Amino acid sequence: MIRQEFNRIDPKRRSTIDYKKKQFTSPNYGEQEYPHRLNLYDIPPTAEIKLEDFEQWAIDRLRILAEIEACSFRNKTPTETGEYMKPLLGKLLRLDPNSSSAQGHQDNRLRQERRKDHYSHYILRLAFSSTEDLRRRFARLEESLFKLRFQNENAKERQAFVESLNFDWEMVTAEEKRELAPQLLSATPGLKKQDVDEAGWFKVDFETVAELVENRRVLLRAGKAYVPVKDQMSLVLAGFRDRLEKGLELTARALPRLDEDDRLTPILNHLSKNFATPDAGLADSDTALSDASIRASSIDAVSQHFPLCMRNLHMTLRKNSHLKHFGRFQYTLFLKGIGLSMDECLTFWRHSFRLITDDTFNKEYRYNIRHAYGDVGGDAIRRGRGYTPLSCQKILTEHPPGSGESHGCPYRHFSVDNLTALLQATGVGDRDVLQGVREDVEKKRYHIACNRVFDWAHRADIQRVKRDGTWGAAELDTIVHPNTYFKRAYLLSHGQGDGARQQQQHDGDAMEM
Repeated sequence: MIRQEFNRIDPKRRSTIDYKKKQFTSPNYGEQEYPHRLNLYDIPPTAEIKLEDFEQWAIDRLRILAEIEACSFRNKTPTETGEYMKPLLGKLLRLDPNSSSAQGHQDNRLRQERRKDHYSHYILRLAFSSTEDLRRRFARLEESLFKLRFQNENAKERQAFVESLNFDWEMVTAEEKRELAPQLLSATPGLKKQDVDEAGWFKVDFETVAELVENRRVLLRAGKAYVPVKDQMSLVLAGFRDRLEKGLELTARALPRLDEDDRLTPILNHLSKNFATPDAGLADSDTALSDASIRASSIDAVSQHFPLCMRNLHMTLRKNSHLKHFGRFQYTLFLKGIGLSMDECLTFWRHSFRLITDDTFNKEYRYNIRHAYGDVGGDAIRRGRGYTPLSCQKILTEHPPGSGESHGCPYRHFSVDNLTALLQATGVGDRDVLQGVREDVEKKRYHIACNRVFDWAHRADIQRVKRDGTWGAAELDTIVHPNTYFKRAYLLSHGQGDGARQQQQHDGDAMEM
């Protein structure tokens, strides 16, 4: 017979604080210090931030990760990727070294930059821990971002950061180094005999530096890889990768607890959806074409600069003299975004719907067009000047087309054969481009496929503005909005290389004001 211990404390009630008083206790949260620009993100942030910062910081970091992924998909070299990402990082996720301030890491500006970097990483870690695919993709892009920063760090601060890590690396003794000197020299390319004698060496498990083993750049002996100090970046990246993967698994286990917070869950869900194609708001600068007067009669001429989704709608409209509701909605907002006035838009749709009478058009279609422009409707619609043009992310994820409908994204909603036929009908006949588009579509990289077609169609103009120096990386970043596609294509085709840069400077001045 088992004797019961009635004095035993219920495990669920064990606590150093009376469970009735827990709600009145103050958690020990606080700010963290960031002595280094680089961060392995071992310790989660614990201080409070505004909900607006929570979302905006995550969106900024998501845009950086999306651009890094786009560079890899477009086969940019590490040097090209670094040059391309430098202005974007400076704009969205700036991290200056300690040497940039007389106060060092105690400077408030540096602290705020590193605080944003720290929090944004953990916010995206929450958003992308739900599935194995998202965790793997997030870890790969974060590792690329860390590698880019590690390479650009100055030698002194980089070495101070490495010394602070306390990694479990075994130093090769001088005796062992002399014994293995011939083998170290032959197995490590680019080293001289003097380097073997003077340089420091680490001894780690060979799985830790799989990249160096794959490229045959280290000596393998008894399951250990002998890594010179100059290749310590591979060791640091391996440590970063290992810690991040473990952290993502722990985060995935804690996700169910977030369901109780109805403030964070919608934001995190929105961020995870945007990982397919980054969302983008449309600024006024994306619609302003200073010397272009867009009228109803000029739509046919400028349609050659439209992205494939809008060009498909235009071709279908010209063929059938009609579009269904969501097709009209998507196309009307796009035309509004390129600068077509409401009166001109009404004229365009009336001439396009040539098979119906004026009375039918006025009764069934006129109000919806005015509503899109904010001319009629509720106070919120009128104050907001109607609806904003749809971004790629919204076109991809909202209202998929049904039978007889033409809206949506052809790269996602068309079959491969129909997509190829549409691209060929619009003048894309290069086999390599078409094959690349097929591969992108199969891997669900729809915005990369669209950018691939844009780069091919405007390859001569892009080379010209790069050669002239009139456009930089910021003006040629990945397109994630149909109206951005049109404006960039229009400016390139009309030789207005300075247009984007002048508009960017104008926006910067407006932001300062």
